[in-house]
Amino acid sequence: MPCHEKESGSGCQNGLQIVISTPISGTSGSTPEIESPIEISFFCNSSHQWRLLPAFSISPTAIPSSSKPPVSTRLSAEPNTSVFRSANFSIPANYFDRLFFGAAVKNPFHWNFAPLGQCAGDRKNGIAAGAEVAVVMLGWLGAQPKHLRKYIELYNNKGIHAVTFVASVRDVLSFDLGKKLEERIQTLARELASWLSDDTGRDRVLIFHTFSNTGWLAYGAILDNLKDRQDLLEKIKGCVVDSGGDPNLDPKVWAAGFTTALLKKSSSATYPSTRLQIGNNGTKIEEKEPFLIESFLLFAFEKLFSNLLNLPNIKPRLTKVISGLSKHQPQCPQLYLYSAGDKVIPFRAVEMFIEEQRKIGKRVSSFNFGSSPHVDHYRTFPDLYASQIDYFLKDCLSMVGKL
Repeated sequence: MPCHEKESGSGCQNGLQIVISTPISGTSGSTPEIESPIEISFFCNSSHQWRLLPAFSISPTAIPSSSKPPVSTRLSAEPNTSVFRSANFSIPANYFDRLFFGAAVKNPFHWNFAPLGQCAGDRKNGIAAGAEVAVVMLGWLGAQPKHLRKYIELYNNKGIHAVTFVASVRDVLSFDLGKKLEERIQTLARELASWLSDDTGRDRVLIFHTFSNTGWLAYGAILDNLKDRQDLLEKIKGCVVDSGGDPNLDPKVWAAGFTTALLKKSSSATYPSTRLQIGNNGTKIEEKEPFLIESFLLFAFEKLFSNLLNLPNIKPRLTKVISGLSKHQPQCPQLYLYSAGDKVIPFRAVEMFIEEQRKIGKRVSSFNFGSSPHVDHYRTFPDLYASQIDYFLKDCLSMVGKL
């Protein structure tokens, strides 16, 4: 997703215009499937005051004949309207680079080992006596390793190793339509297979802890990579699904997920140094800035994913992963942690998936936190969340090392 800078107006008296676009092309040698599907313009004056320009366009220009016809949509407003003239807010110069590109991922995964001598299997009355346990944390879209630190500590304090994997917006919405992300997942799957197969004289087992639908789908992709290794699949002893588990390819859900990842709504850093402005009608418009940008992004991503999720080289890949999660998960307990207050993943869809899993004989438990936001259950209800993990681990690992 390149970021282009161009002069705004003759002589660039008023500053720079930043145009952020996401051109997505097909495989090498093929006709581009979507070219420049999203374009968002921002304006910066000499004092580094940014505002959203009164134009927002979505223009998939070359979609295969098997897909929907090209869509071209434009939202605009008169430049002199109070909403756009007054929507000024101060942000760091590199804000949009961080917003869309995120931090570069140096390694596909990162191990966080429990303190020596504190492993679950080392404890006399441990939950996995005689075995070595690792939890595989698959982060939400846009998560960084530091965001998983409190979850790592939760498991490390129980003597469980943790390996983390995160995906940025760039990983998913890139020129190769997520194929590099699939390669990173394959690398992680090989690492897990190697760790499980290493002969240390002790049994080694895995727990998965996924976040949002991004982490849940990554789990499905790992299962697909290991589908021919039944010996390794049997070493998966449980899976925690936090704020995920919606099997529907719904553009609205994907749009909400990407918008949340970009805006980081739970963070006060989303709109740093927002200044209170008074419109022509005398009303305060401080809250209009995040609302406008969020609305634009939701609209853009919904239009984008309405086409993207139906492309012939996208839909079959996702359908295959979701089918595996629906029908071929390992015979181990599943725990779904969700909330009716989640504005990204519809809780009814999660509950329906839970019931479908139970109908096919899976051991499923769940907990509805009620009011906590998306992937924010632990921060909102730390003690309750930790107790749910405790109960689940005892259920998953009670027989490990005793067979």
